[in-house]
Amino acid sequence: MTDHSITSHVVMDIRIHAVTMKEAVAWAKEKIEEGKPSMIATANAEMIMIAQKDKELGKILNHADLVVPDGAGVLWAGEQLGTPFPERVTGADLTVELLKMASAMHWPVYFLGGNPGVAAKAAKKFMEDHGSFTLVGCHDGYFNEEEEKKIIEDIKKSGAKLLFAGLGVPKQEKWLYAHKDELGVLSMGIGGVFDVMSGNLKRAPLWMQKHRLEWAYRLYLQPSRIGRMMALPKFMGAVKKWKKERGSK
Repeated sequence: MTDHSITSHVVMDIRIHAVTMKEAVAWAKEKIEEGKPSMIATANAEMIMIAQKDKELGKILNHADLVVPDGAGVLWAGEQLGTPFPERVTGADLTVELLKMASAMHWPVYFLGGNPGVAAKAAKKFMEDHGSFTLVGCHDGYFNEEEEKKIIEDIKKSGAKLLFAGLGVPKQEKWLYAHKDELGVLSMGIGGVFDVMSGNLKRAPLWMQKHRLEWAYRLYLQPSRIGRMMALPKFMGAVKKWKKERGSK
């Protein structure tokens, strides 16, 4: 259930929490220590646009325990709507911070998603760069119904407290929400973060990240993403329209 104790803003009918990275990590620590099954979603322009048509995703985002403002488009929307977010909390950065916390607190972690071998490579690279953490399970993002049952059992038996799922939007959000109570962990959908962590995909230079230009760097590296990138200008137009319609009510 959405945490109403944290300030949140609404962008095109999707509730997003106005948290800093520090606050998001502190919230996650509290939930893990409480032992409550919880779900974090990372909202960006593309996800919000998908949720306009995919009502199931929209409902999940509005019922997720924490929805962080991931993406330059979301920060821009907050400014346009007069409800600014304190900072951008990307899924990639939050994953790193949570894994650092997992290392310090000895929390068992499970990686699910990505192409075969990528999640294990991501874990190895993280440990080389930041120190070790307890990885109690790892599975790629390709599985059938029978394998899914085994994965769920493996996660439950592993004692994992943190689950990162890189299954892509909206599959990962729907999967985590459907199995949240059964899994009993703090989970987060992270899209292609395993590719970034493993070194298979480079992140934009820090100055581009700070100036909200990470999307341009991704497009430079992956020109095939042009179709997905079109979600940003469409999102900007949709936010302006939504703001105008709300103002006329």
